[in-house]
Amino acid sequence: MALLQFSHCGRSVSAVPATVHCDHLIRAQRGSEKDLAQANKDNREVYEFLSSAAAKFGIGFWRPGAGIIHQIVAENYAFPGGMMIGTDSHTPNAGGLGMFASGVGGADAVDVMAGLPWEVLYPKLVGVKLIGQMSGWTAPKDVILHLLGILTVKGGTNRVIEYFGPGCQSISCTGKSTITNMGAELGATTSIFPHDERTAAYLKAPNRARPAELAQRPGRLLGADPEVEATPEKYYERVIEIDLSALEPHVVGPHTPDLARPVSKLKAEAEQKGYHDRITAALIGSCTNSSYEDIHRAADVARQVKAHGLTMATALFVSPGSDQIQATVERDGLLEAIRQVGGVLLSNSCGPCIGQWKREDIKHGEPSTIITSFNRNFPARNDGNPSTLAFISSPEIVMAYALAGRLSIDPLSEELTGKDGKRFKLQPPAAAPDIPPRGFEVKTEGYQAPPDDPRIVEIAVKPKSDRLQLLEPFQPWDGQDFVELPLLAKARGKCTTDHISPAGEWLKYRGHLDNISDNMLAGAVNAFTGEPGKGLNQLSGETKSPFSKIAREYKAKKLRWVVVGDENYGEGSSREHAAMSPRFLGAAVVIARSFARIHESNLKKQGILPFTFAAPDDYDKVRETDHISIVGLNDLAPGQPVTCTLHHSSGEKERIELRHTLNREQIAWFRAGGALNLLRQKAGN
Repeated sequence: MALLQFSHCGRSVSAVPATVHCDHLIRAQRGSEKDLAQANKDNREVYEFLSSAAAKFGIGFWRPGAGIIHQIVAENYAFPGGMMIGTDSHTPNAGGLGMFASGVGGADAVDVMAGLPWEVLYPKLVGVKLIGQMSGWTAPKDVILHLLGILTVKGGTNRVIEYFGPGCQSISCTGKSTITNMGAELGATTSIFPHDERTAAYLKAPNRARPAELAQRPGRLLGADPEVEATPEKYYERVIEIDLSALEPHVVGPHTPDLARPVSKLKAEAEQKGYHDRITAALIGSCTNSSYEDIHRAADVARQVKAHGLTMATALFVSPGSDQIQATVERDGLLEAIRQVGGVLLSNSCGPCIGQWKREDIKHGEPSTIITSFNRNFPARNDGNPSTLAFISSPEIVMAYALAGRLSIDPLSEELTGKDGKRFKLQPPAAAPDIPPRGFEVKTEGYQAPPDDPRIVEIAVKPKSDRLQLLEPFQPWDGQDFVELPLLAKARGKCTTDHISPAGEWLKYRGHLDNISDNMLAGAVNAFTGEPGKGLNQLSGETKSPFSKIAREYKAKKLRWVVVGDENYGEGSSREHAAMSPRFLGAAVVIARSFARIHESNLKKQGILPFTFAAPDDYDKVRETDHISIVGLNDLAPGQPVTCTLHHSSGEKERIELRHTLNREQIAWFRAGGALNLLRQKAGN
C-alpha cells in the first residue's frame, strides 16, 4: 500500500535509502520448502508488483523467504546513532543496535520517501535502569515481558523507552533487539539501548566493521550521559529499575501481552481461571526471537529432551529470522537438534505470528492453548481461531512447555519422566554465544538491487486483478460541518488494528483496498450486543449486519458515518488498512477514550478526524441509534476543543466536549481529503 501511494506522490525515485521485504504472505502449513514454493505460486502477481515497483522507485527488494524485515535490517542496515522508520510496528527492533527506529503507517513512509520531514508527536522519556546480570532460565525476553506487566499496552504511548545502567552490558546485541522489538507492545514511539562492546562485536560479525568503527568515534555520545546515569529522575518522566539478577522467567497472556506473571505462578493461575490446559502447539522464532542466541538456547533444551529419550508432547514449529540465521544454525547442528525432538522448520517469514498459519488440527471455535516466543497474542491473531489462548515467553521456556504439553505444571521446577521411567528436571540452557564461533553464514542471495536506470522499468497492474488495485484519491472535505452522521459502530474493550482490519486470510488483499475493506471492524466487539463484527443498520433496521456491509450501504446513500472506540483504540500492528478501509467506506470521524499512536497518525493521514472524549465517561452516553453532529469545522484549530452533539432516537440531544491533537498541517490534510492529496498538490500533480 505504501508503494501504491508513493506512485501518486510526484517523485520518480525515493529520496532516502529504502527497502521492501516480503515476509508476511508465506503461509505456514507443511514446512519451509513446500510453503515457500506455494507462496511463490499463490502470490506471484503481488511479488512481481513489489519487485517491479521497488525497481521503478530505486528501492532495494528482498525476495520472499529471504527473512523477516527486522532480522534483515539488523544484519544489513541498522547502526548506532542512525534514524529509521519502517511500515511495521516492530521496527524498533533496531533499537537494540542503538538506532532510533520507529514504526509508522505507509503514508508516513511516503512522506519520507518523498523527501519531507517525518512528523511525530514529541515524545516523553521513560528510563529503564538495568542492574545485575541474568542467569539460569532468565532471558532478555523476560525484561520486556516484565516491563509490560508494569507499564501495560498503553504505558509507552507517545513515549521513548531508554534503557541504561550496568545491566545493559550483560545483554547481547540481539537480546537487546528482542527487548526493543516488543516495545511496540507498550505502544512506545521507539525503545533504544546504548551502544557498547557487544553491539560493536555483532556489527563486525556480519562483515560490517566500518559502522562498528565509526560508532566508536563519538565516545559516550551513543550512550547515557554520566549525569543521566547519576540522577535519572531529573531527565525522565519516570524511572523503572529492573534487577536482572532477581528477574524470573515470565509468561504473558492470554489475549493481551501485558497480562504478565513469572512461570512459577502460571500453574496456579491457569487452574484458578480455567485456562484450557493442554498445549496444542508451541512456536519459536519470529522477528522477536529468531537470533543465533535464541536458537542455540532452544537447541540446548532439545538436547536435554533427546538425552532422556523423549520428543515434544505437542507440535513444535520454528521460524528462523533470515537466510543467514537459517544457514548458520543449520551448519552448527542447532536445527537438527530441534528436529530430533519433533520440531518442524517453517520458512524465514512471519508465518503464524501474523495469522499466516493454515492449521488443520483444530476446528474453528474449538478451545485450544498455544505458547509462542512471538510478540502479539490477541484473539485469532495466530491461527484465526478466537477460542485459542495464546501465551508468550522466551524460546527456551516455550521449549520447556512443549515438552510438558500442558499449563498445569511448572516445567522448570517440577520433575518430568524420561522414556526409561526415571524422573528428571530440565536444567537451564547453557550460555549461548553472541556470535557463532565459526561466524555467520552471510547470505544476500535474496536481495535484488534497483537498476541503474529505473526509467526502463514498467509497473503492471491488471485492471481486473483481485489482489492489486490502483488507488483513487479520496475526495477533499466539502467545507460543510458533519451534521447528524449515523453511528456505525461502538467498540467495547480492546479494539486493535487486528480487530479493525484482521490479518490471516485477508492479507492477500493488502494491495486491493476495495476487497480488503470487506473485513472492516470484523473483530470489533459491539458495545451494545457483545457480538463482534456486526451491528445495527440504521437505514434498514437490520440488527446483525456486518459493519462493512452497513458502511457500504451508507456510502451508496452518500452518508458519512462515525465510529466510537474505547481505551487505546487501534493498538497493535501499524496496519494502515485499519485507517484506509474506514476512509474508503465513508468514515468521517473516530471518537475514542484514547488512541494508540500509530493508528491515530494513520487516521489523520487518510483524512479522518480522530477525537477523544474530554470526559472519558461520555463514552457511555453514546447509544446504538444515535446520530452525531460535529460543527464549527471551519474553525478547527490546534489545541481547541470541539463540541459534539449526540442526537438520540428519543429526540433528546446531549452535548459533549471532544479533544484532538491535530496541528495546522494535519488539519490541512483533513481539508485536502488526506495527506497524499496535499503531497500531490505540492508536487504539481
